[in-house]
Amino acid sequence: MGADNMAGGAAGLNEQQRTLSTASARRRFAASKEPPSPPGRFLLGNVPELTADPLGFVVRARRDYGDVIRLRFPLLRAYLAAHPDDIKHVVQDNHDNYTKNNIDYRLLKRGLGEGLLTSDGDYWIAQRRLIQPMFHRERMADYGAIIARAAQSITEDWAARARSGDPFDIAAEMTRITLAVVARAMFSVDIAQHAAIIGASLTAMNESMGQAGLWALFPFIPTRGNRRIRAAKRDLDAVILQLIAARRAHSNPPDDLLSLLLSARDPAAGQPLSEAQIRDEVATFMLAGHETTANALAWTWYLLGQNPHVQEKLDAELAAALNGRAPELADLPRLPYAAMVIDEAMRLYPPVWAFSRSALADDELGGYRIRRGSLIYISQYVTHRHPAFWPDPERFDPERFRPKRVAARPKYAYFPFGGGPRACIGNQFALAEAALILCTIAQRCRMRLVAEHRVEMQPLITLRPRCGIMVTAHPL
Repeated sequence: MGADNMAGGAAGLNEQQRTLSTASARRRFAASKEPPSPPGRFLLGNVPELTADPLGFVVRARRDYGDVIRLRFPLLRAYLAAHPDDIKHVVQDNHDNYTKNNIDYRLLKRGLGEGLLTSDGDYWIAQRRLIQPMFHRERMADYGAIIARAAQSITEDWAARARSGDPFDIAAEMTRITLAVVARAMFSVDIAQHAAIIGASLTAMNESMGQAGLWALFPFIPTRGNRRIRAAKRDLDAVILQLIAARRAHSNPPDDLLSLLLSARDPAAGQPLSEAQIRDEVATFMLAGHETTANALAWTWYLLGQNPHVQEKLDAELAAALNGRAPELADLPRLPYAAMVIDEAMRLYPPVWAFSRSALADDELGGYRIRRGSLIYISQYVTHRHPAFWPDPERFDPERFRPKRVAARPKYAYFPFGGGPRACIGNQFALAEAALILCTIAQRCRMRLVAEHRVEMQPLITLRPRCGIMVTAHPL
């Protein structure tokens, strides 16, 4: 997928001209109350373009047709909403009208089951209330210590590698460390012996569900993708069920998410959660709890490697705040530039690049009618590059996240963790984890990109670097 041409030539177009063009287009189309739409192919609509270059297509569509766009899909009425006001309407102000019970989340359920990420309605509310205590402020100190130890461990492992100068995939290393962190923090286990199986299973599900399209909704059809999803889920389930069985046999279980799930009771029936319910939540947190943070960190190292002036500012802050010692959770308020670096990396490369909702009743977005049953797509990747809110949007500039500049933008110009009641439950955990890992490693090593290795985005369920990000580490 042509990730590097995602802007589709927008950088050279004067923003004032674009705004006038968009306003003119809206006046032209508003009479029909149907949003403008990119032209599509007979029967297939926009599917071929989305399949070939999803990121480039959605960015160009917003640029050329405005902030509410009709997408041409076979058998489906779908729209892309890109303006922060419309996003706020869908995920916050009128969120009761927009459900996850749609084609996209049914596909996700094939791998993750009915966990917190995919469930909806009363069941989701009950699960959210059950799991919320795991992310209360008083637990963050324990998590911070786990994260700090894991980050220190990986920098020690890299000592020989740094001396040799051999290239390695920093994306794979970030996946390894974030999986270790979530396993220790949420399940109190050392996952190293299972890491290869878990990583391969989650990758297979991510790739197969992200690429299979409509075929994946018919699991009885033995396509390569469907077979791969089934095999990956089987391998992951074997590990998860082994963890559950070991915990059930534990005479003095630790106070963690797994114990919470095992001891929980249905508030209405008084029954414990089923094995399938526990499995689904464990699988969800294994995926969502490490994959997104790993991607955010991988893209952060990539951007730092391209922007040495930003790296220098980060180094200066670390030296002033830490004076060479390892960072702790309590240090993070004194490391604002590090947080800004991570925020700006997630602006350009949001770990989850798009999501969808379905309208339960007729509604209106941007002056256009949205019919009941329509799919609404919201893309962090698109809105995070909206030139009305992000001047020179392709440039990596952590200064965008100075408090005054943040306050001047609409809230939903930036939403890497979603928003409204369905915002990511672990967003503070993820931000603390990313900052502690970044600051620990940045004090010890300098990452240099391998020039001949082409870095390209792979927009699946998450936004991964296709073929990784090759670097060499150089001790400081």
